[in-house]
Amino acid sequence: MESLSLIAAGLTLNAPTFGEDALGVTYFEWLSNSMLVAAIVVLVVLWWARNATKNMQLIPGSDQNTFEAVVEFLYDMLEGIVGKHMVTRAFSLLATLFIFILFANWFSLLPGVGSIGWGHDVPDHGFEIATPLLRPTTADLNMTLGMAVVAFCLWLYWTISEVGVWGFLVHTFGPKGGLKGFMKLIFEVVSILVRPVSLSLRLFGNVFAGETLLSSMITLGQTLGFPTAITYLMSIIVPIPFYFLELLVGLLQALVFTLLCAVYIQLSTTHDEEEEH
Repeated sequence: MESLSLIAAGLTLNAPTFGEDALGVTYFEWLSNSMLVAAIVVLVVLWWARNATKNMQLIPGSDQNTFEAVVEFLYDMLEGIVGKHMVTRAFSLLATLFIFILFANWFSLLPGVGSIGWGHDVPDHGFEIATPLLRPTTADLNMTLGMAVVAFCLWLYWTISEVGVWGFLVHTFGPKGGLKGFMKLIFEVVSILVRPVSLSLRLFGNVFAGETLLSSMITLGQTLGFPTAITYLMSIIVPIPFYFLELLVGLLQALVFTLLCAVYIQLSTTHDEEEEH
């Protein structure tokens, strides 16, 4: 079994699993470090929601007030995009996506995420972590693609349930007129098919880049060959502005993912109604 260390590690594209090399057992090979973080984030969100709503009061306390403010903000924002009818159907998905992505993005900034794990000594380099214990779940393409595919499937279901199979086919594949219309048809089909890919890659790329940036800033002194004392101070001071930047990026990416899903739903479920007006 490889030794446990507190040395920071660079983020890898793959999400390592807790296999025999790390734990000395084989029955956790299905569990990746990003899945573990996703489970922790879900538990934190459920605890927060349960704690805020278990004893609802007419004059809310701080927890209930915060929870209600978040829900009201999301509901009003999404209602303005998808409409009063669709918000009752799509709110649970869209609000869940926003809250989960936001918590996951901010959770990745906590100390220990990506900096504790199993590894080995590398000559002239020090200790290198091969399997981090925790990894930002939105920096795993499997997770972001999974969320995008689920959103895409529900978008398709809601679209067909609202306008019907024929209405969906006519809107998407109906005659557009001449060669120009045929090209518009091709672009329409391609744009629909790449939506899950673009959603997942946008979120994954931004979070992964942010984690890589923070790792680079933490090890900047060592990279430049500064003395140990200066390297230590730089590893604490230099990343601080970038942590605030990543807090903003985490919020923006949660909003972008959620709003794009809402816009896709609005475009396909209210198209015919808007044309009549």
